[in-house]
Amino acid sequence: MDLQLNQKVALVSGGSSGIGKAIVHRLLEEGCRVVNVSLEPPADHREWEECRFIQADLCSPEQCKSTVEKVLDIYSSLDILVNNAGVNDSIGLQATPSQFLTSLQRNVVHYFSLMHYSLEALRESQGAVVNIGSKVSVTGQGGTSGYAAAKGGVNSLTREWALELAEEGVRVNAVIPAEVLTPQYEQWLADQTCSAAMQSRIALSVPLQRRYTRPEEIADMVGYLASSRASHITGQLIFVDGGYTHLDRRATVQSKPQQA
Repeated sequence: MDLQLNQKVALVSGGSSGIGKAIVHRLLEEGCRVVNVSLEPPADHREWEECRFIQADLCSPEQCKSTVEKVLDIYSSLDILVNNAGVNDSIGLQATPSQFLTSLQRNVVHYFSLMHYSLEALRESQGAVVNIGSKVSVTGQGGTSGYAAAKGGVNSLTREWALELAEEGVRVNAVIPAEVLTPQYEQWLADQTCSAAMQSRIALSVPLQRRYTRPEEIADMVGYLASSRASHITGQLIFVDGGYTHLDRRATVQSKPQQA
C-alpha cells in the first residue's frame, strides 16, 4: 500500500533508538523528509544521511520552540508530528513531589510544547499528529506514578487535541504499545534477577503468538495514521500489543511453558 507520504515533512521526538528509531526508518522508507530531535544522536548516524538530526533537551520549552523553528527554516512546512520521547523512570510513591514533576516533564510536558510550537504549521498543512503512549496508562504497573500519570495525560491530550483541531483538518491519534523488546527494555531485563526466565514469562503473557511486539510493528501503525490512508481517523487510542492489555487474563497466562 502506498501511504502517499512522499516528501512530507515529519518531526519525530526521541528518534535515535528503540521505537522512535523504527518510526524514523519507516517514514524514511515512505519518502518522508524526517527530522529526529533527541538528546543523543543515533549510534548508526552514518546510515541516516537522509534524516536530519537536531540535538535538544526536550524538557526545555525553549529548546522545543527552537527545534520547530529549525524544522521550518529548513523545510518551510511541517506535515507530521510524532511525539515519542520518554522513559519509564520508576518514579513511584516513595519519590518526592519534585521528582514526580520532573517525570512529567520527561514524559508529557514536551508533547504539549512541541505541539504548541508546531500548531500553526500543522494547521497550514492540515497535518497529522501521532502520540506514543503506554499500556501503563490503562493497566497501571506499580512503582511508576510519574510515568503512569504522564501517559494517562497523553491519552487525554490526544482526544482533547483531536476535538479542538477537527474543524481545521488536523488529525491526532495515539499508538499504545505494551511489551516491546527495545534495547532499553532488554537492558532492564538484563538487570533483573533470573532475567531469562522473566523475559520468557512476559512473552508468554502476550496472547497473540506469545511474543513481544516488534518496534517495527509500532512504526507501521504510526506510518499509517500519519498518512492520508487514515484520513477519517482521529482521536483514537490504538493498541498495538498482541492483545496484552485488553484480553481476558485467562488468555494471557499459560499453565505450561512452551517448549523451546
